[in-house]
Amino acid sequence: MNGGMVIIGAGECGGRAALALRDLGYAGLVTLIGDEPHLPYERPPLSKDAMVADAPAVKAIAGEADLADKAITHLRPVTVASVDRAAKLVKLADGSELAYEKLLFATGSTPRKLPMPGLGRRCVYLRTFDDALAIRRHLRPESRIAVVGGGFIGLELAASARRLGADVAVIEAQPRILMRGVPAEIAAVVHAAHEAHGAKILCGAGIAAIDDDGQKVQLTLSDGRVIDADLAVIGIGAVPNTRLAEAAGLRIENGIAVDAMLRTSDPAIFAAGDCCSFPLAVYGGRRVRLEAWRNAQEQGALAARNMLGHEEPVSAVPWFWSDQYELTMQIAGLSDEANSSTRRDIGENAFILFHLAGDGRLVAASGIGPDTAVARDIRLSEMLIAKGARPDPGALAAPDVKLKRLLAG
Repeated sequence: MNGGMVIIGAGECGGRAALALRDLGYAGLVTLIGDEPHLPYERPPLSKDAMVADAPAVKAIAGEADLADKAITHLRPVTVASVDRAAKLVKLADGSELAYEKLLFATGSTPRKLPMPGLGRRCVYLRTFDDALAIRRHLRPESRIAVVGGGFIGLELAASARRLGADVAVIEAQPRILMRGVPAEIAAVVHAAHEAHGAKILCGAGIAAIDDDGQKVQLTLSDGRVIDADLAVIGIGAVPNTRLAEAAGLRIENGIAVDAMLRTSDPAIFAAGDCCSFPLAVYGGRRVRLEAWRNAQEQGALAARNMLGHEEPVSAVPWFWSDQYELTMQIAGLSDEANSSTRRDIGENAFILFHLAGDGRLVAASGIGPDTAVARDIRLSEMLIAKGARPDPGALAAPDVKLKRLLAG
């Protein structure tokens, strides 16, 4: 039986894929399977608006009426038990089965667990809207919040907690915050902003012990310091959700391994978003896995096109952003591909670092400033990176030289 298109995972990526299939004219069955009770929604607001808004709500990708109008069947909350590739069946936990013509894994990632004893109900993780609501109840003046991990999610949450008057301590085992993919010069600006707003940033000290009695939590650091908190939010990274794919015998390599068209080792099965690793032509075919909103959005639409036979390779330059206090950070490309950098100052309290490979190619650009100060130049930098441009470092550093002119050249 031809079951049409089945998508496992109803987040940003899966939701965009389902909508794109209809926008592309696909007339067969489209089934979207989600393990949450909500409509497909965007996750970036979870550490920001969901924490501080007067009436938090999911930022839905599509409403009930939209899904109905496009004849997309959204099963929720539903757990998938297994995938039978030989029979082309998705088996659900309730014993029912769904046949598929093409299958998409959009299963995302899950927070990396802190592997130590002592964690109880006052030690939590942030991944879902329900997680956000549970954390939000503790963010009030006089409450003490410990954030374990100085990455994007932890720092955004820390900024939200400070806006609401909570006492905040960010604990990072590495020598500085934002060690992964963010230059030290920009991380220093973010660090200073948090301290200026009253958050404590504790770097270079791991956690030696945790005592969570269900009412409060005490964290003992490796240097002997003790942090008492009403809640500890753990944000030490994420791991791709590959259990179903691995059990089905698909190739796994830092996520579900796909080719440039997002096909897995089974040509009838695709994977997209946080759960998959894929080759990036702009970096010589380097295999990467990205945990980013725009990547999930773009790959959902791309997977839909390729499930319908379009054969389009991944071509987008990686892009990340984060809002903390009055600052917005934007990064295009992968800075670890570079061996030198040059700085451009943009007005007051804003700058961009351009990262160059040994052959002169621009491989990444990292910017920070108030609001949208760096947005336009980062977008132009993306285009330069995609072209494989080798701009003159002096021109990159000169604020009076327009990046648009370098792009035209």
